Amino acid sequence: MLRYVAWRILRSGSNTPLRDVDRVIAAREIDERDGALLRKLIGVEVRRRATLRAIVRHVTQGRANADLAAHLHVAFAQIFFLDRIPDHAIRAEALDAVRRTLGPSKVRSAQQAIAAATELRQPGRVDDPRRDLEQRNLHLKEPVFHDPAVHPLLWAEEALSMPAPLLKRWSARYGDEQGIALARKALDEAPLSIRVVRGSRAELAAELAALGVSTREGKHDAMLLASGDQASAVAASEAFTTGRITIQGESALRAAEAVQAREGEEILDLCAAPGGKTAALAQSGARVTACDVSADKLARVASTLERLQLREGVELLETSAGEALGERTFDAVLVDAPCTNTGVLAQRPEARWRFGPASKAELTAIQARLFERAAQLVRPGGRLVWSTCALEPDENRRAVDTFLAQHGEFQLELDAEALPDLETTQSAGAGPIDGGYFARLRRTR
Repeated sequence: MLRYVAWRILRSGSNTPLRDVDRVIAAREIDERDGALLRKLIGVEVRRRATLRAIVRHVTQGRANADLAAHLHVAFAQIFFLDRIPDHAIRAEALDAVRRTLGPSKVRSAQQAIAAATELRQPGRVDDPRRDLEQRNLHLKEPVFHDPAVHPLLWAEEALSMPAPLLKRWSARYGDEQGIALARKALDEAPLSIRVVRGSRAELAAELAALGVSTREGKHDAMLLASGDQASAVAASEAFTTGRITIQGESALRAAEAVQAREGEEILDLCAAPGGKTAALAQSGARVTACDVSADKLARVASTLERLQLREGVELLETSAGEALGERTFDAVLVDAPCTNTGVLAQRPEARWRFGPASKAELTAIQARLFERAAQLVRPGGRLVWSTCALEPDENRRAVDTFLAQHGEFQLELDAEALPDLETTQSAGAGPIDGGYFARLRRTR
C-alpha cells in the first residue's frame, strides 16, 4: 500500500513531493508509523534521485519507462539506503504495486531489475568512486557512475545527486573541494535547529534531554541543535507547545536580528510565512505588520505567533508585494524573499530539482518586484533588510548592488553570507545548519 502511495506521489510530477506526503497522510488517515516510513521513502528518493536513476538505467539497460522507473526508485531507495526492511519484503511489496498499477506484463521486468539491483549491492567500500555509494558502507559490484577524473560534474550528479549546473556554479565560486562538500552535506537530513524563545539554553537542553532528545549548542547563543529524526519528539514537548522553543534556522534568525527592531517602532515583514522571523521581530516590542499572499500562509503565521504567545500587537494582512498597504511607511521593512533555496538543500532537498533557467527567471522577476515595493515602504532614515536562504549571487549581493545602482537614496550598512556548516555536525558550537544571505540598507533621504 505505502509503495503504491509513494509511486503515485512520484508520478504526479509535483515540485514539492515532501509537502505532498503530509497532505496524503491526512487525506488517507495513514497512521504515524506508516506515515514515517512514507516520509522516509520519499525523502530518500528526492535526496538520492540521480543515484537511483543511474542504478535503474544500469540494471535495465535503459529500458524502463517512467512508470516502471518510479516503482524501481521506491524499491531501490529501500535496497540501497534503508536497512530495516528485508529484501524479500521489499521485493514482494514492490511487485504487488507494479501488478496493481501497470498490470501483470510489467511484473517480470520489475522482478529482474530488483534481482539485479540486489546482486549489485555489495557490503563495504572499495575506494572506487564509480562504485562506492556516498555516505554508505556499501559499493556496487560493477561501475555505475562516471569516472570523476574524466567527467567530474557527471560523476557528482550521479553519485551525489546534485544537478551539474548547480554544482558547477558552486565550484566556480567556492572551489571544487567546497562545492563537493556542499553537495555531500545535502545528501542527509539536516540537524534540527531549535531556537530558545524564553528561558535559558541550559535549562531547555536539560528539559529536552529528560524526554530523550539529545541536543548540542549552536554558535548563536539562542540555538540548540538536535538530530533531525527527533523532530516529532521536539514538537510534542511541553517546551514547544507552550512556546518556549521553536524550530528556526540560525541564519534565518540572524536576518531578523539585522532589522534591529526596537520597542515602539513600526516594522513590516513583507513575506512573513511561516512566521519565525515575524516572531523574532515581535519579541522586540515593535508593532509588526506581517504580510503574505494567501490566507493559508497567514494562518501559519498566526499559529506560530499564538504558540509563542506573541500574537498580540501583530497585524496580519493578506496582500501580494504589499499592494494593500497603500501609502503606509515603516521604520524598517524585512523582505525574506522567495528564492532558489540553495542554502537549505539538506532541509528542502526537492529544491535542487527545480533549479534551472526558467525557475530562476520567474524568481528574479518576483524578487525585483518585492525589492522595489519594499523601497517605497521605508521611511527616510529607516532600514530595509533583504534576506534569502539561497547561495546564488544574483539573488543576494548582486541583487543588492543592482538595487543600489538604481536607488541612490539607499546605502548598504552590512551584509553577510552563511554557508551550511561543513564541519562535523557532532561538535559543540556547530552551525549554522542553514545557509543564506542578508543585507541591511539604510534610507538616507
